[in-house]
Amino acid sequence: MLSVTDPISVDPCPAPFNLARHVLGAAEARPDHIALQILRPQGAERWSYGRLEAAVRGVATGLLSLGLVPGDRVLLRLGNGVSFPLAFLGAVTAGLVPVPTAAGLTPGEVAKLCAVIAPRLIVAAEGVALPDAPPCPVLAEAELRRFEGLAPADWVMGDPDRLGYIVFTSGTSGTPRAVAHAHRAVWARRMMAEDWIGIRAEDRLLHAGALNWTYTLGAGLFDPWAAGATAMVAAEGVGPDQLPLLAKRFDATIFAAVPGVYRRILGQNPVLSLPRLRHGLSAGEKLPLPIREGWRAATGTDLHEAMGMSECSTFVSSSPGRPAPDGATGYPQRGRRVAVLDAGGAPVPRGDHGILAVHRSDPGLFLGTVEGETIRAPEGDWFQTGDMVSMAKDGAITSLGRADDMINAGGFRVSPVEIEAAMAAHPGVTASAAVELPIKADASVIALFYAGTATEEDLTAHADTCLARYKQPRLYLRRAAIPVTANGKINRRALREEWKAT
Repeated sequence: MLSVTDPISVDPCPAPFNLARHVLGAAEARPDHIALQILRPQGAERWSYGRLEAAVRGVATGLLSLGLVPGDRVLLRLGNGVSFPLAFLGAVTAGLVPVPTAAGLTPGEVAKLCAVIAPRLIVAAEGVALPDAPPCPVLAEAELRRFEGLAPADWVMGDPDRLGYIVFTSGTSGTPRAVAHAHRAVWARRMMAEDWIGIRAEDRLLHAGALNWTYTLGAGLFDPWAAGATAMVAAEGVGPDQLPLLAKRFDATIFAAVPGVYRRILGQNPVLSLPRLRHGLSAGEKLPLPIREGWRAATGTDLHEAMGMSECSTFVSSSPGRPAPDGATGYPQRGRRVAVLDAGGAPVPRGDHGILAVHRSDPGLFLGTVEGETIRAPEGDWFQTGDMVSMAKDGAITSLGRADDMINAGGFRVSPVEIEAAMAAHPGVTASAAVELPIKADASVIALFYAGTATEEDLTAHADTCLARYKQPRLYLRRAAIPVTANGKINRRALREEWKAT
């Protein structure tokens, strides 16, 4: 039997369609139900579905009043607060294309993103870094919030295959790639409702991540809202240590985070009292079995893992209805055509390892990468993810790690080339290699092997000026020389093996 699935057919996305209208559909049926809570230790900011929809459509009116037209790109430089979904969905409502970005990026990093997508507007919170010379007008968060009370804009409906939003992911070249998604991407998320999240209208889902991240944006906001449930996110500045108390106080029934957050919570709380919790969700990086077992012991509930990426969100997962065998990630979701391919692009026999791939017909697959005004679509019948996996006879997928040198930093994929290029600007570095290194059985960090005269203190200070916090190395390891392959390329594999051996 070959490692390829024959998916159950799913309903096609209706047309015409608007992502924001679909996400906020519960506003008509239950306008007074709480859609969103921004949680702080001292209390919560609450938004009903009716209020949220009215504010989103008012923001759409305000954005259009600035002279923007459908198709224009709006860069979002916002933190974890209600302004983020108002700006994102307001833009989508108006036919604009929102582009969320990590709040912790440096001015230079933001300037590179602007050069890729050519925004017509930047929406920015106070204190969040902007390019030294912004390429377009900047709308302050306070001004955005004044749009909430404006007359509601009509939903801009259209082809579900048209461009809806753009997210950035690091490419192997070190240049961030702008990944273009269609409006239909949110319709495709319905396959996750049962096969991963297990969400119901009465649920209260607390997500621990930053709103700009596709994991939080999708599982933390879109999926609860599409189900008519309540989405809860931690406010800016709330740390992982405070999450268990917030989950208990605000009656979370589902909790979502990356393995690193679970690790930190369990390290401080061997037993957790979460009486309303039904289960937890994990994504962003491989979930180590000791964390899953620790969560079971601490809460009496299971953790359900998902595998995905910015180009296709999640498509392999465990779920309450079909838990993954210990050590495996889960099963391909219904409606997903997934395969494990060999070097020649052919499916391998079940049990053999290969590259995980998603068929180009998948409704959640991205449109392509943005290159100026054009979008370059993926080539071939299969989109290869770069993840090495094996598929068992029953279809269970087990992750075997990355097939390339990409680094997984707290759930964010980071190119080592990007880190190396930034650190090479320091005069005390003559050569370097950024590598993800394990520091214990279930944790890894970014390390920079380097040659030169710089000290660890020098490089730490330099990284603070040119790299977002999650991209900064945690270990600096000086070497007389950086090894290279026969072709003259940096041999990161040799450095990883050296670390493991010593």
